[in-house]
Amino acid sequence: MDFIERLKDSVNTIPNLPIKCILGYLKPTESLVLYPLPGSKVVSQTYDGEKDQELNYEFAMKSKDQEQIQKALWLIQTYLEELSELKSSDGSFDFWKIEIANKPYISNEDEENYYIFILDVQASITTYKERK
Repeated sequence: MDFIERLKDSVNTIPNLPIKCILGYLKPTESLVLYPLPGSKVVSQTYDGEKDQELNYEFAMKSKDQEQIQKALWLIQTYLEELSELKSSDGSFDFWKIEIANKPYISNEDEENYYIFILDVQASITTYKERK
């Protein structure tokens, strides 16, 4: 299922996003990342393997520039609030909606004066059994 990749690619189309989003953990230097969170669940399932799911994800940004972090995460939040279409490249999901679970907030400041801000979202999608 390619949902997280399509979400990342979609976010990277946002005009004036100061840094590109990648999948995985925050890097030691400035970075913007997307990764899954615990608590995702299957809401319903059919006999043919089709599943309605609620998936939890987190955008995290690390930078020494708090203003840049806030700008980036608020741009992402605004974009996602309006997102109505997200296409799978392999036919593995249909997108229904994405909701902002938490507005951008400061999470941490590390020993090198990098700030970390977080934005949590929940996506509702239908996934399909892999075709062989």
